[in-house]
Amino acid sequence: MIEETSAGVVLFRRENSKILFLLLNYPSGHWDFVKGKMEVDETTHQTAIRETQEETGIEDIVFLNDFEEWIKYNFQYHGELVNKKVVFFLAETKTEQILISHEHLDYVWADYEDAMKKTTFENAKSILTKAKTLLDKTL
Repeated sequence: MIEETSAGVVLFRRENSKILFLLLNYPSGHWDFVKGKMEVDETTHQTAIRETQEETGIEDIVFLNDFEEWIKYNFQYHGELVNKKVVFFLAETKTEQILISHEHLDYVWADYEDAMKKTTFENAKSILTKAKTLLDKTL
């Protein structure tokens, strides 16, 4: 079994009085947050920052301190089982226009309700709900 750790970001921005979340469309067809594999000698925060820059071109992210959510899942890759752990942080940006990488097909900034409808996986929906709950308390 392969053990793999990734880090990602639930990225949001404010537009007037609305909070909008960034979702990326992956080639497999699902909608999810920015995330990617940790590289050697990186911290989870460093991975999240690097992946955000690589996948969106966004460099102005500010992490909220009270948010660190881990998910675990397994999948098959070339006939081998991969045990994946992913940590998600919550961060704000002021950037609206993004440059998606070759790893994605599209992106959308969506309010919570639309993001919940568009997000594919239940674990992502759960993380989005936790992010919204924290934002409702702190903003």
